[in-house]
Amino acid sequence: MIRFSHLRVLRLASAAALGALLTLTGCSGAKVDNNESDSGSSPNATSATHTAPRSVPQGMGSDEKDGVFPRTVTHFEGKTVLKAAPKKVVVISTGQADALLTLGIVPVGSTRGDGADLIPSYLKTAFAKDAKQIASVADVGSRFEPSLEAIANIRPDLILMNTAGKDAKGLYKSLSALAPTVATQGTGLYWKQDFLLLADAVGKTQQAQRFLDGFHSDAAALGKQLQKPATVSFLRMNGDRLRVFGVPSFTGSIAEDAGLQRPESQRFGKTSEDISNEQLDRADADWLFYGVQGGKAKATALLKAPLWPTLQAVLNKTAVAVDDDVFYLNTGPTAARSVLSELQEHLNTN
Repeated sequence: MIRFSHLRVLRLASAAALGALLTLTGCSGAKVDNNESDSGSSPNATSATHTAPRSVPQGMGSDEKDGVFPRTVTHFEGKTVLKAAPKKVVVISTGQADALLTLGIVPVGSTRGDGADLIPSYLKTAFAKDAKQIASVADVGSRFEPSLEAIANIRPDLILMNTAGKDAKGLYKSLSALAPTVATQGTGLYWKQDFLLLADAVGKTQQAQRFLDGFHSDAAALGKQLQKPATVSFLRMNGDRLRVFGVPSFTGSIAEDAGLQRPESQRFGKTSEDISNEQLDRADADWLFYGVQGGKAKATALLKAPLWPTLQAVLNKTAVAVDDDVFYLNTGPTAARSVLSELQEHLNTN
């Protein structure tokens, strides 16, 4: 029987606490959803040793120390002067809400995806101490067409957007008329560089770097702890759509950080590839981590697919249902910590 393994409250809180501890101790085109699951494009910037860039592109950022203002931040749509540390920040993607919360800042406004919570439940759990502020976050519309009126009413002193899957130049122009705006790149592959660039805008670049250093160290340690090599597969179901995820993706980058192997069917150079029910064998591996939008109630179609019970991971009880928000929709540092915790919990039991 397949276990539907939701991320536990304790493990989520522990992951967030660990990230905070690491921080403290170190003191355009058609509409495509800007979460990585709807992106099939190849990466346009990679590292020689890591598929996901670990630093901001050359010439971007401000080079200022944490807490130093004013600062001029160079980003994907230009340069923005920030005269003081932002106190009221609006985000145009939930991945940016994740990054802000990881840095100890609760946004005052956020967009939402179709059918998604304004602030995902995993963030509410991980940052339960901020529950009152999180509950008061204002809804500013969709990530593709945010409500300029709603944002203006908030009177933010910083707006964070990304350039993925939208008329970035047009949106940037509109948002910049309301408040200083900084644009990151977007999509799961670039979550680390975007985290650092966002952190620069709020004066916490070094804090974000310490978080990433700790994350990379723990990911590498996971790979060394494993008793034997294992392949890992990532599968997502959204409505009738099935996708497997490659190395240049959010979850793929985390697996790479841990030195985990991918099945041959998922070593392609795109974020994801669509498959049919008749191609479910492409999702097979020693461990299969699958997410279904809508959770267990929506998973029946996948679990009753003719090829599902024939997969080796299903037969070996190593097919693990995961939180779709964490693995496939919200590409931020706290989500990354939770993915790493999930991988460690299951892979270390084998």
